[in-house]
This record gives sequence, structure tokens and C-alpha cells, in this order.
Amino acid sequence: MKLELDTTARTLSITHDSGARESLELYSRRGFELLSDAWLKVGWNQKYTYTFAWMGRPIIQLPDDMIRTQEIVYRVKPTLIIETGIAHGGSLVYSASLLKLLGGGRVVGVDIDIRPHNRAAIEAHEFSPMITMIQGSSVDQAIVDKVAAHVRPDDRVLIFLDSNHSYDHVLAELKAYARFVTPGSYIVATDGCMQDVFDTPRGKPEWVRDNPQQAARDFVAANKNFVIEQPAWPFNESDLQRSITHWPGAWIRRVEAR
Repeated sequence: MKLELDTTARTLSITHDSGARESLELYSRRGFELLSDAWLKVGWNQKYTYTFAWMGRPIIQLPDDMIRTQEIVYRVKPTLIIETGIAHGGSLVYSASLLKLLGGGRVVGVDIDIRPHNRAAIEAHEFSPMITMIQGSSVDQAIVDKVAAHVRPDDRVLIFLDSNHSYDHVLAELKAYARFVTPGSYIVATDGCMQDVFDTPRGKPEWVRDNPQQAARDFVAANKNFVIEQPAWPFNESDLQRSITHWPGAWIRRVEAR
């Protein structure tokens, strides 16, 4: 697809791969969505998310996704947030800070390789008393059992999957951790944007299928008490309806069995 932006005429011209052409009002909802899709791809390739920190720790998340996460944390009010993938620890600190604002809670993070300097920095952080780190593969049953030991019967549990983003690994994580999700809460298969950035210089052709978004779809198809939904925005005075996100198709809500 080819996009031609004319700020003088206030138009966005599109040439589709089929050769069909159309012209849009630049300042329209669809114009915004098309430009946002292009911006997301270019920004992903430029590692835009690698330019942010939360309370001193690199977080490597799109700010839009962080704000949407905050909206859900406030709505669900989890007492326990489980995260696979730790990296520099920014997401753990972010989750802990949100729970602190709500009055308290715990965060459990799992990573196959917690590097010593990252562990030391997280353990030295102000929110470290709220954080437990577990080293090992998130789909190893012994590691899943260690996580399970932190889940209390009365917990409200929210889960983020942000480790190995291959289809097979995410599907295995979904099967292993979905049982911990509280009805009405979510298990979030992050970085489904891989399906959309496969053709960027940093992308890979196999990502068309090998991605978290596909794993989420297949998991939900086989599990009738889960649905994929974009959480409703608690505030919206615009004409927009679609999130700007690196996590398309990521939010998997647990519902009553159908």
C-alpha cells in the first residue's frame, strides 16, 4: 500500500496493492488510523519504545499501552499481577506503583535469564518489597508451580505475557497461566504487532503466523470461558474507536463458561 500525504489539500491518497486508488480527508478518523498504523511500524523499527523509563527503570512499552493498562488495573483492582518477561524491570515497577496507588498488592515476575545488574537494580528499588522475581522458563512446570504458590484463594489476578513472543511459547503460556486469571480479569498476550511489522527491516516474514496475536486467537477458539476484547475506554469524547497499540488482539478476558 502507498500513502501520499498532502497537508495543503488536507488529503490522504491511498494506492492499494491491487492498484485501486482512493482519497480521504486527512483530518478524519480513517486518516488518523492509517497514519497511526504507519507510525507504529516505523516507530517499532526505530525502537521508539526503547526510549522510556518508569521511575528509573527502562520499561520498553508504548506509552499508549501503559495508559490503557492503567485503566484496566483501576477497573479490575487486582491484588496480584503476574508478568512473564522481566528485562530491566520497568514493567514490574510500573505494576507495583499502580497497585501501591490502589492501596497495595503483589507483583510476580518470571524470566528465563534475570541478569545480575537488573536483579540488583530491581531489588534496590523503592517498590522491591512488592515484587517477587522467579528465574526460569515461564512454561517449565516447576516454574509455573512456583508462581502458583503465590496465588491466594481470594486474589484478583491480572497477567501479562511479555517474554518469548513466538506462537508456540505464547500458546504454552496461555495454557499454563490462564487458570490463575480471575473471572472478569485478563491475561494479556503482548506484542501481537509482530503480525503487522513482519515486513519492516527489523521484521521477519514468518511473523505473519508466528506471533502472539495468532496464539491468542487459537487459545480463545479452544477455551470458551475466554474472549478477546479491546477493553472499553472509560472516557472518549472523540470519534476514535481503535487503540494505538503494540498489543492488537492481546486482551483476553475470562468470562463465565458458555
